[in-house]
Amino acid sequence: MLSDKEAIAMIAVKDVSDAAVFYEGILGLMRQSTEGEEVITYRSGNSAINIYRSQYAGSNKATALVWSVGDKLEVIVAALKSKGVVFEHYDLPGLTLDGDVHTGGDMKVAWFKDPDGNILSLVSG
Repeated sequence: MLSDKEAIAMIAVKDVSDAAVFYEGILGLMRQSTEGEEVITYRSGNSAINIYRSQYAGSNKATALVWSVGDKLEVIVAALKSKGVVFEHYDLPGLTLDGDVHTGGDMKVAWFKDPDGNILSLVSG
């Protein structure tokens, strides 16, 4: 029923304008549309990402959004780090930490948070 339909990521933030500084200025996403002070829609590849104002911003303790970046993971991590992004380090079974990148077999992943505490990640595969 839904297998051929596009999905949209929804990221709750406290202040849409403040979040736009991060999503546009740091992550480099291009704004597609705006609904007042409530929602900004970004395009990332073939996906849409909505950041929206919510009193529950940052309450998710799990990964909210993942970008599959292939073999560019280390380059993107370095670029984001140079812009002040702080990467999270987790002690997870089967993963080893090399700098800011967790590795397990052929998979590499790096986690970071937006200013509201939403957990975002980059994955190599």
